[in-house]
Amino acid sequence: MLEFKEIEEINPNTEILEIIKNCVYTIKNGKIKHLLKTNLKFIEPTEYIITYPITLTILEYKVNEISSKDFYIKEHNQKYNLKEIKQILIKLVNP
Repeated sequence: MLEFKEIEEINPNTEILEIIKNCVYTIKNGKIKHLLKTNLKFIEPTEYIITYPITLTILEYKVNEISSKDFYIKEHNQKYNLKEIKQILIKLVNP
């Protein structure tokens, strides 16, 4: 049976929380897990689920990519960096 050990809990980004503070949202903290008896690590993203005034699901991954785009919006099927995600949220949340 596979056994995991949680290495780290990833907290939400404070800049994004500041932008969506007037919205109705829920957050699921991300986690980094280690598969015991191997050298494999699994990353569960931090999930921001905004339900009002828009419906949007944003995933934040803690990874070191060359493109440095840590955010993914499910509804748009596209990756974004922090600057881009902040601009999108400001336009959508504060029309």
